Amino acid sequence: MVKILNEGGSVIISSEVFTTIAGDAATRCFGVKGMVGKAKESGLYQLLRRESMSKGVSVTFHEEGAVSIALHIAVDYGVNISVIVRSIIREVSYKVSEATGVPVKAVDVYVDSVMVD
Repeated sequence: MVKILNEGGSVIISSEVFTTIAGDAATRCFGVKGMVGKAKESGLYQLLRRESMSKGVSVTFHEEGAVSIALHIAVDYGVNISVIVRSIIREVSYKVSEATGVPVKAVDVYVDSVMVD
């Protein structure tokens, strides 16, 4: 969690806020099928439903007040992965910092699956 101090008091932002914003921003990018998580039983990656997509996102808090975000995604078959990843990094960084006021140090995107419709 991040604690922001100002003249009126303090604001504490939990990791769930960051995972929700980042997951939503990533899944709205063109070519992203959804967030993925690793199944405990089989160890295989599976597409997550919208309400549990935060399981495909992890947030690391840094001492200087910035955050790093890791996203596990599935993409559509036939898309240019490097273009999609650059788009996700820009969008997630912008949305998270705009909504929270917290600087984003890094966004790491892991493409765990390519899905065919």
